[in-house]
Amino acid sequence: MDQINWTNEIESRKLDLWVDTQNLLKIKSVMDEENSTEQAPFGEGVKKALDYMLELGKKDNFTVKSVDHVAGHIEMGEGKELIGILCHVDVVPEGDGWASDPFGAEIRDGKIFARGAVDDKGPTMAAYYAMKTIRELGLPLNKRVRMIIGTDEESDWRCVDRYFETEEMPTIGFAPDADFPIINAEKGIWDFALIQEPSSESDKGEVEIIDFSSGRRTNMVPDYASARVKLADPSALTTQFTAYLKKHSLKGNAAIERDEALLELDGVSAHAMEPNNGVNAGLYLAAFLSELPLSAHAKTYFTFIQDQLLGDTRGNRLNIAFSDEITGELTLNAGKFSYSSRGEGMIGFSMRYPVTFDWEANKLKLEQQLPDFTVVTNSHSTPHYVDSDSFLIQTLKRVYEEETGEQADLLSIGGGTYARSLKEGVAFGPLFPGSEDIAHQKDEYIDIDDMLRAAAIYAHAIYELAK
Repeated sequence: MDQINWTNEIESRKLDLWVDTQNLLKIKSVMDEENSTEQAPFGEGVKKALDYMLELGKKDNFTVKSVDHVAGHIEMGEGKELIGILCHVDVVPEGDGWASDPFGAEIRDGKIFARGAVDDKGPTMAAYYAMKTIRELGLPLNKRVRMIIGTDEESDWRCVDRYFETEEMPTIGFAPDADFPIINAEKGIWDFALIQEPSSESDKGEVEIIDFSSGRRTNMVPDYASARVKLADPSALTTQFTAYLKKHSLKGNAAIERDEALLELDGVSAHAMEPNNGVNAGLYLAAFLSELPLSAHAKTYFTFIQDQLLGDTRGNRLNIAFSDEITGELTLNAGKFSYSSRGEGMIGFSMRYPVTFDWEANKLKLEQQLPDFTVVTNSHSTPHYVDSDSFLIQTLKRVYEEETGEQADLLSIGGGTYARSLKEGVAFGPLFPGSEDIAHQKDEYIDIDDMLRAAAIYAHAIYELAK
């Protein structure tokens, strides 16, 4: 049994793995609660992706269960102890600027391009085929192995919250949703908003902001921002805006509709765990608007963005910058913006903070030093850390080193994976060292050879954990 060539076993199943991955990627599983039903609480697309995985499990004779159409599991093996493989099939909105259909799963240059290819549908299918390989080989297991599939990972994690209300918590496990070798530390994640109450002033300023908006999710750097602006001479403003775009090497558009100017600015999307990988359209458009002769209320909102946020993703100007040796620097992504003619302002953030950061104290500090805004917490997930001497990490280290011939260093990330749902869970792949990370960006892809390599590592790891 110890002489199994896991690479060859996965290679013999690669065409089926390839096709099943494409079929899953073609499902537009973006959260759609506006069109939710009792049978599809997060929308039809998300449910369809979950059902696709569960149907695969049924076809391959695994034990399968759906939990209220928001989560489910695929299980094999016997024994008291339960090993968890935590995956998700929901994806962030596709965004703009793709070279091909974001749900077309087109193959180019040995890569499958689609939203969710690397986060997390491709890795989910790699882990599924790892389980499938072990089952087809008839290998004896002394523990149960359960793939738990969520549908709300990119939003509020209500799927796993609901799942663990009634279902068993695995003893140990991993999430194939980040980087190799092994991630044993994940930063805390604070999703919060700064709210500016409506203005009681009658002064609208020489320039009136009718509306300003940017961003779909706080966990993405917004790649588009727009504003409708009312003023006496909109043509002068559009000329000024064009010059601003040129000065900062940005792309955008300006149009005139009667006494209003419509301003649009394009940025570059990226994952919130490292905002510097993107270009924040909301920040740049707000900075432009901050220089206009606005009302005092609007000036407060837009000047705050210009002075405190533009060019600072580490919280230095807000006096909350922090770093530790375990998880590195705090990062702050301003991911959602809105401002209306009524003077209602909002800035939505995703903060990723180190393991030793005092969240309570710094939350209070923000509240005290921002009198013009109300701090509202939308969600909060504490940091996650697993000791390097644990059975889980020692097993995964050995497997990774045997399969790759490379040292399995321990890593920390600013992203949040389902691994933190477990007391002893880590993120494990699928990105290999040196690979491009384009999760949440346009033209997201998974390298097919890397997906096969990951599947072989997962198969070996699952067997060693559960035998």
